[in-house]
Amino acid sequence: MKAIQITKPFEIKIIDKEMPVRKDGEALLKVLYCGICGADVASFTGNQPFTTYPRIPGHEFSAQIVEIPENGRGLKAGDIITCNPYFNCGECYACRRGIVNACHDNQTMGVQRDGSFQEYITMPIERIIDGKGLSAKQLALIEPFSISAHALSRAEIKSGDRLLIMGAGPIGLFALIRAKALGARVAIADLLESRLALAKRYGADMIINSKSEDLSERCKEFTDGCGFDVCVEACGAPETFLSCVDEAAHGANIILIGNGKRETSFVHSIILKKELNIFGSRNSFTKDFETLIDLVASGKVDILDMISGVYNFKNAAEAFEALSHNDGTLNKLLISFTE
Repeated sequence: MKAIQITKPFEIKIIDKEMPVRKDGEALLKVLYCGICGADVASFTGNQPFTTYPRIPGHEFSAQIVEIPENGRGLKAGDIITCNPYFNCGECYACRRGIVNACHDNQTMGVQRDGSFQEYITMPIERIIDGKGLSAKQLALIEPFSISAHALSRAEIKSGDRLLIMGAGPIGLFALIRAKALGARVAIADLLESRLALAKRYGADMIINSKSEDLSERCKEFTDGCGFDVCVEACGAPETFLSCVDEAAHGANIILIGNGKRETSFVHSIILKKELNIFGSRNSFTKDFETLIDLVASGKVDILDMISGVYNFKNAAEAFEALSHNDGTLNKLLISFTE
């Protein structure tokens, strides 16, 4: 079979490899679509500290079951599914407390172990998630959607809460979709009009171009000067984190999704003064996938607008090059193994 391999930074090859052999408790899957995550791009550019080379990337994917033993979950050959790609050890302190998404020895497909960018893979049955009739393209978007949804679950969000999202990239947009489904009133800020236009289509109550508009003034306008109940940092930049601290109401929750690479300096007494709650978020749970599949299946949200393009797996290098030079106008690119 064929697989996409990052042999070293900035070098991608289509390689031949043996078909995987299904073990007890596993299913053989035919991969259909894979999303390219920021972590995959970081592996391609050599900026992912957890990646070793050569590496087959990919952890956002849909697949069709080819072979599966009899199981108590009703999964059968022919089903279109997705999977939980975060492998946990089951023994560390986090795992023993049920925080398997933050396992001390977490191995995410495509980063610490080979991923889904290959024609066939095997997966433990317990990691397979029923697609409930969603299309293969929709299911390939559920994993990044789950990252945002899990982050929002870190703080209780009630209907009518005022929520600020800093960053309208894919993760920020998925956070917007989930927040609106929970009944929040959402303002979202970004530097790019194209992203803000998509945010408007997804139901943002206010869009803010933080390059050309005064962020603080627009936030005061939205909250009547009281600040936001929840602020979501989806960029990973010191500046956007500090904006969350500034725009949060007293007693508010701040949720960090963006993976920061630069140090942030500030006087932390503002956290005490406002009595802020700050939550980190990592990966997601299988239950997050299931909740979102039900939400998309209900027809209440349409996530396919998130796709900026689909590339045949033979042209994967072009897709990675496009994302490594992304000016912000590209959202999700999918790799197709369906031909």
